[in-house]
This record gives sequence, C-alpha cells and structure tokens, in this order.
Amino acid sequence: MHNKTIAELSAGLKDKQFSSEELTRAFIERAKQFDPKLNSFITLTEDLALEQARQADQRIQAGDNTPLTGIPIAQKDIFCTKDVKTSCGSKMLDNFYSPYDAAVVEQLNNTGMVLLGKTNMDEFAMGSSNETSFYGPVKNPWDLNTVPGGSSGGSAAAVAARIAPIATGTDTGGSIRQPAALCGITGMKPTYGRVSRYGMIAFASSLDQAGPLAQSAEDAAMLLNAMAGFDTRDSTSTELAVPDYQSTLNADINGLKIGIPKEYFGDGLDAGVQSAIEEALKEYEKLGAQLVDIELPNSALSVPTYYVVAPAECSSNLSRFDGVRFGYRCENPLDLEDLYKRSRGEGFGPEVKRRIMIGAYALSAGYYDAYYIKAQKIRRLISEDFKEAFKKVDVIMGPTTPTTAFNIGEKTDDPITMYLSDVYTIAVNLAGLPGMSIPAGFSENKPVGLQLIGNYFEEAKLLNVAHQYQLNTDWHRQIPGEFK
Repeated sequence: MHNKTIAELSAGLKDKQFSSEELTRAFIERAKQFDPKLNSFITLTEDLALEQARQADQRIQAGDNTPLTGIPIAQKDIFCTKDVKTSCGSKMLDNFYSPYDAAVVEQLNNTGMVLLGKTNMDEFAMGSSNETSFYGPVKNPWDLNTVPGGSSGGSAAAVAARIAPIATGTDTGGSIRQPAALCGITGMKPTYGRVSRYGMIAFASSLDQAGPLAQSAEDAAMLLNAMAGFDTRDSTSTELAVPDYQSTLNADINGLKIGIPKEYFGDGLDAGVQSAIEEALKEYEKLGAQLVDIELPNSALSVPTYYVVAPAECSSNLSRFDGVRFGYRCENPLDLEDLYKRSRGEGFGPEVKRRIMIGAYALSAGYYDAYYIKAQKIRRLISEDFKEAFKKVDVIMGPTTPTTAFNIGEKTDDPITMYLSDVYTIAVNLAGLPGMSIPAGFSENKPVGLQLIGNYFEEAKLLNVAHQYQLNTDWHRQIPGEFK
C-alpha cells in the first residue's frame, strides 16, 4: 500500500479494499522499521493515529467522508498541534505541548485525515539542509550520507521513503521546494496569503507560507484543496474563493508559454542538473508548449536581500522565547536579565543565534535605512521583474537547486555557501508568488527538481502544468531502492 499515491489510497478506502486503521498501521510499521535510518520524525503519534483512523472508518461507513478521510499525513513540527509536542526542531520548545491546533492542522483534521506524527526540521525553519535541528540531522533516503534539504527535510524524506503518503511543509525561502527537489518528490509553495499562518510558528512573517509535500501534483492538489482558504485569525490571509485544484488538472497545455530565465542557467549550475532540466523542457515542447527566453535582472540580488529581510523579521518574532511563559528556562537564574540571557543562549542553536544577531543589527538605529529599508526597495524591484515576465509568458521554469543533494557536514562551516542552495527559490518568496518543484530525472543517481513559478494565485495552473508532465513521465514514481 505504501507505493500508492493518496489519490489511489482514497479510491481504495472508498471501495473498501482496506480500512483506514489497516492503512495507518502499515505506515506506522514502516516508520518504526525505517525512520531510525532517516530521523525524519521528531514525534510518532501512534495512539492518536489509530484512534483517528477508527473514527475515519466510521465516517466512511456512514458516508460522511471526504476524499482525504482516513489518509495518513505527517505534519511538519512547526504547526501547533493540540496536546502533541510542537518543538520547531529546537531545544527552546522541546517541552512545549500546544494547547490548540494551527489552522492547517484544524482544517486537515476536519477532513478526517490521520496524524502519523510531527516531522523533523531545521531549528525554527532556519536552514537549507536539516542539519540545524536539536534532534539531529535528517538523512536523504536516496543516499543516507547526504542531506534531504531544509527546512522541511523531515517531511520530504518521509514522503520520499514512503513512510508517510503525504506531508505538510513551510516555505520561507525555498523550504518546501528545495527538499522536494533533493528528495525526488513534488512540493508546492502557494501564493503568500493563500494558506492561513495561524498557529504556524513564525520565522519571517512576510515570507512564510505553508504547502504540501507529495508524491504527485494530483496529490498536492488534493491536499491544497483542504489547506487553502481565508482565515480571520490571520491578518495576512487573502479573502479569495478557493478553486477546486483537481478539476483543472487535465486541461490541455498546448500553446503554453514557458519563460526560461537566462539568470538561472549561468555559473554555479551543476552540469548534470542542467542536462536533466533541459530534457524536462524538451518534454514540455513535445506536449505543445513554447519556450520563451526571459530576463529577471534583479534575481542575483535575491539572496542578499533575503538575508536582511528574513533575519530582521526572525529577530522580532523570536523575542517571545525568553524563558518566562513557556519553553526552555535556564536553571537557577540570578535575576531577570540572567534568565533572559541564559535561557536564550542555552535554548537556541548556532544558526538561529546568527540570524537573530544579523536581524537585530539590520534593524538597529543608524542601520535600519541602510539595510532593511534598502532590502525592501530591492524586494519591490524583484517583484516588478516577475510582473514584466508574466506579461509575456504563462509560467516560468528552471532548476529548483543549483546542485543535487550534498553530503552531511559539507557546508555547515560555510554559511554563505549553504545560503546559496536557495539561490533559485528565494525570489519567489520575496515576490509572494506560487512556486513548486517536481521530479525531473537524476544526476549521478541523485534526484533533480524542476521549478515551476506562476503568477499570483495561479496554483491551479501550476498543478495542471505539473500534472501533464507527470502523466508523460514516471520520475515521481521512483522510490529509493532501500525503501521499496
């Protein structure tokens, strides 16, 4: 059963080929068998999962089910989950059990999905390799010596190894798309505001967005149908009707105009990755699409812009973790100042501290205009580049990452090189656009991801374009040999 997509699992549950409880037990056993090799889960919620599965079976029996009822899911450990540890991959929240559900958790619970557990992640979503987690690094199922990408690496690894049929992730600068690419699965970052951020522990509030990590575009469409929507509890949530993302998956893409940014095919792009991307683009041409050369002239500024904006926002958001009300507290503080300093010094890891300090500096008196305001001006220029491009093309395509998965420990001592892992993804977050990564082949036996970028709120178009490619290729069906 683990080889099936959630679309196939949904059909099997509907036809009574198996029960949700049987399905859930099968994935729990796979998690127990394989996760010690991967470290993709922080918490496995076995008892809760089986109880939810029994309730799902009752709903199916009564005819009160949705297409997702009874389907197991893994939630990234950044989403508050009532009475379940929500750690955000940090020592700071190792003892935090949320008193409420995040909007995403709430919505998926309402559909009758089954929570397998909470997945490992870079601490407070800060990282590109899933090596900054307090709970240790996640391994890539295609090569256990390599990283799965970050920060949603636990979710990506779990789906790639078929420990979970689908999972949630969050994307601040590429943290859904980059791990999806490195693990050979499908991942989507919706338009900013399309999915509620209520109960999603904040990293950078103007950039963070939740989305699905799945085997296929069809599966991602099914999950996004349930995740998307307006939420009065999130002031950045957009009050727009949510289309049925499944209904347009089979639309014809003949005549589709695909923009190819020259900036995404220059220095730094691995030859094997470029070859796989070019082959994928040829497949689209066979389907009747037209390739159009475009320019995104300010894309080279996206990384430095991001690493002013994101740390500035994180330094503000993480100020609440001070050892007073919840989370880690140092032992025997001398006074309030000592409590603050030692609780934060002992509770946060090196990467989180680095970004807090950068952000505090960028926001400080005398530097605010020079750094933060200037970064926001460049952010606007990056958005304008995309607006101009979408006057000529329907979607933009290119590599998701400049290389395939790199070795664990290879870049931990060089933050700048690590940050460049997201060079093709960050601009999408700065502009607030939807983007996704789909499997597009292999380079030296490691997965390569093709990035698709759409105009605002055109998730349906991206899912359609991705689905048509997947109908004609089987890269998304590939499973790492050790986990078949």
